[in-house]
Amino acid sequence: MEEIDIALIKKRSLTGVVALTSRTFILQVISFAATFLLTIFLTPQIFGVFYVVSAIVNFLGYFADIGLAAALIQKKEELTQEDLATTFTIQQMLVGTAVLLATIFSGPLASFYHLDTAGLWLLRVLILSFFLSSLTTIPSILLERKLAFDKLIVPQILQTLGFYGVAVFLAWRGYGVTSFTWGVLVRAVVGLIAMYVVSPWRISLHISRDVAKRLLKFGVPFQLNGFIALLKDDLLTVFLGKMLPFAQVGYIGWAKKWAEVPLRLIMDSVIRVTFPAFSRLQESKEHLSAAIEKTLLGLSVTMFPISVGLLFYVQPLIGIIPKYSKWEPAIVAFYLLTVSSIFAGLTTPLTNALNAIGKIKVTLGLMVMWTALTWIATLTLIKFYGFNGVPAAFLLVSTTIVVVVQLLKRYIAFSFWKSIIWALTGATLQSLWYAGILRIVPHTLVWLIPTGLVGVILYGTVVWIAEKKRITDTIKSFREAR
Repeated sequence: MEEIDIALIKKRSLTGVVALTSRTFILQVISFAATFLLTIFLTPQIFGVFYVVSAIVNFLGYFADIGLAAALIQKKEELTQEDLATTFTIQQMLVGTAVLLATIFSGPLASFYHLDTAGLWLLRVLILSFFLSSLTTIPSILLERKLAFDKLIVPQILQTLGFYGVAVFLAWRGYGVTSFTWGVLVRAVVGLIAMYVVSPWRISLHISRDVAKRLLKFGVPFQLNGFIALLKDDLLTVFLGKMLPFAQVGYIGWAKKWAEVPLRLIMDSVIRVTFPAFSRLQESKEHLSAAIEKTLLGLSVTMFPISVGLLFYVQPLIGIIPKYSKWEPAIVAFYLLTVSSIFAGLTTPLTNALNAIGKIKVTLGLMVMWTALTWIATLTLIKFYGFNGVPAAFLLVSTTIVVVVQLLKRYIAFSFWKSIIWALTGATLQSLWYAGILRIVPHTLVWLIPTGLVGVILYGTVVWIAEKKRITDTIKSFREAR
């Protein structure tokens, strides 16, 4: 078993967060700017097609790994070549089967959803990209095990630039759905090449029965967890693509994209580090507890003010941006999904901690509960509120974070409220400021920008006064980790 080096894990975790956050922040800004342009050039219906077709292909991903990648990351002992080769071989057998079946049935699927030729080719290219992405699993695992996120982020940067650069240019030229098709293809090819450059690995085909049995003990429950998540999210999207017009699905996709800005800017980078880092700390509950609290503090301090700003400024901005009024029907969905994403951002590190300490059956039970609640709530609320019933259902289910907190406390002593209370207080005051000032000032950029900055300063002042010591200690840790 690997000897636990707390100092090394802490240093690599912090440098991982710094690398992911700093290097992806500008990239995410570019991503959101590109999405903004796409939402100008393309119609809600085209976004709905991309949203649904992507969900269909995501469906394949849950059958192509059976949790072996997560089992390798969570494994306490050092990885062997036999571990890697067995994982890769089993994965490719599953991927090959899934890709073959998906390709054969791509035509009938396109007919079922009334997709035109462009939609069919988007589906087929997404299937191809799924195969190419599966080839990067082992190089990615090797970097995650080392917490070498400074290297892991390089392929993501190139993928994102390739996808959005091509998609935006072609959308501007009027290629519609085909803009996504070429963007997806470029993203997959660039990502494959870049991953093997930063993390070379000689592809090996071999299956060890003992290795497979050991890895599957953790992997199967983990993947079953993912499969249930599939039923909760992607299968629901696939279902909505048949139940609702593509334009309304596009509204949901637009609202979800912008509501999750804080998750993409902040949470993704932090969460990518927490699972392998928590896994390395699973034998030291005291350090794991501290790591969980710091993660919650960091997420709440950064996500809350962004979410509040989005909630109050989306409608004024839609009113002043040319050609953007077409998205106004999605505003209610956006409000609901923004609040839901706040809960999701705080729930994810808690479930990561449960998985890291091997309590995969607990998270499996949670996922079963979330899936059942999501489907029941969606099918019920959609009858009364139309497509807005979908985000309403998501918000309702996200409030079950209280259950996750209580479950994790059975195994690890940590303080949830202590970690977020002052960020929540600052966000409340920020909200009150926006609610009052936006009723008075004209909704023009000349007024919206300075009033928005005042709200951020108010929030920052409250949090700094209350959490000065913990914030300065964290900043000091980041500096020492460089």
